[in-house]
Amino acid sequence: MKKILFIASGLLFACNSSQKTVAELAVSTTTEVTADPQVYAATITEKELKEHLYIYASDEFEGRETGKPGQKKAVDYLKSNYQAMEIPAAKEDGNYFQEVPLEFPRVPEGSIKAGETSYKLGSDFLTFTPIEGNFDEIIYVGYGIEDKAYSDYEGLDVSGKLILVKAGEPVNGDGTFVISGSSKNSVWSDRSEAPGARLQLARSKGAKGMLYYDPDNYDRYKRYFDYLKESEKAKLEIKVEGENASLVLLSETMIKSIFPAIMETQASGIIPLPVSFEVKSNNEVVSSENVVAVIRGFEKPDEFVVISSHLDHIGVNDNGDINNGADDDGSGTVAMLEIAEAFKQAAEMGNRPKRSVVFLHVTGEEKGLLGSKYYTDNDPVFPLSQTVANLNIDMIGRIDPKHEGNRNYVYLIGSDKLSSELHKLSEGINSKYSQLELDYTYNDENDPNRFYYRSDHYNFVKNNIPIIFYFSGTHEDYHRPGDTPDKINYDLLEDRARLIFYTAWEIANRETRIKVDNIPSK
Repeated sequence: MKKILFIASGLLFACNSSQKTVAELAVSTTTEVTADPQVYAATITEKELKEHLYIYASDEFEGRETGKPGQKKAVDYLKSNYQAMEIPAAKEDGNYFQEVPLEFPRVPEGSIKAGETSYKLGSDFLTFTPIEGNFDEIIYVGYGIEDKAYSDYEGLDVSGKLILVKAGEPVNGDGTFVISGSSKNSVWSDRSEAPGARLQLARSKGAKGMLYYDPDNYDRYKRYFDYLKESEKAKLEIKVEGENASLVLLSETMIKSIFPAIMETQASGIIPLPVSFEVKSNNEVVSSENVVAVIRGFEKPDEFVVISSHLDHIGVNDNGDINNGADDDGSGTVAMLEIAEAFKQAAEMGNRPKRSVVFLHVTGEEKGLLGSKYYTDNDPVFPLSQTVANLNIDMIGRIDPKHEGNRNYVYLIGSDKLSSELHKLSEGINSKYSQLELDYTYNDENDPNRFYYRSDHYNFVKNNIPIIFYFSGTHEDYHRPGDTPDKINYDLLEDRARLIFYTAWEIANRETRIKVDNIPSK
């Protein structure tokens, strides 16, 4: 992006003769915002969008795959543009990069020694996480359940201990289940959910490790272990920092050696057997980062409007073809740069927004919304409780088959899910400034594409933050090498980016924050 040159009094940015000059509209940063946002929206141009995208989605950026050299070029490009615009980093230390620790999980290697016997990972026991340490004893905790009607932990202190738990749940003498009081079992018997529920409970009790015996499902876990051991296609995940209790699945051979009476024994107790773990990680660490900049508000600087898009893509395919990702999500990324420039113009001319506007470029969207998840769940740069809305942009540069011949549209998803007020605001802003067709096809709860759950806004949704997701639909080049900058409709990209700017401007400058009035029941 070019360096911002502020225009002298008398030069029009206007799109029509009724607009005033920037200088005429400038007001003190301590008074009510009275500027016409069309003046600043006019700085969002198809020419500059095109200039950005032909660089950002070029072969030089190698498809911007998460953690790869092309992605590093992408984040450096974003940083340099925010620096050129003199829009500061969001972090207090002045760093535009929010490090997002990622890793490809691989099965670990190692063994467990219990007493004088050594047990081998992959045959005698299974675990998917590293675990090291020594324990003087094992605390047997029965089913490892705590519920309103029943608790295996009553009177037990397992903090810092290694515990042993078995699958299943208690049954009354008449064959009914204790927890449900009926013939229906509970989540503690669900083969997929029960291990995680038990482990979460054990962690909350301070346990450092959980041995788990589930004879009916051990073979299923073993097949998954063997698959991961041979597979190079493990799913990228956020690296878990700190110490957490690890889950260790025991084979029949191992349980018979350390506690053969487990299925007949319900009472908790101590097994006086020393145990030492030497299971080391083989995970492949991936370095990646979000890019976060901010324009601080003058009246409500501690309330935040977050505009987001994902900065990376899927890289190079097996044939060596580059997936440039011009639309996905180069279009959203360059739109954000132009929107940021518009807000900066306003701020420099005395019309700083009331609320702070955050420009959040996230990594790892294609890998499972990882960058936005890290921002919301691990390290919010700004408090989520003070985040009033998220406007997320993902693919706004093309025309999908449905709209051939009717190109002036954009799909809106989620605007009414948490806030009826946000939806009305969005409709009003479009009617006033843009007059695009707002297509709500993918907003339908029954839509099979489930786009509402598939882009970065959803991590804000989970925290009850109102969102709008802007999208122009899929096309034949989606996740293919054909997604190149020459196929972008830059006039439409300009129109859609301006609509998002107008909406952000209104949210940032209204008297009251957007109301959340439709929180779904869980």
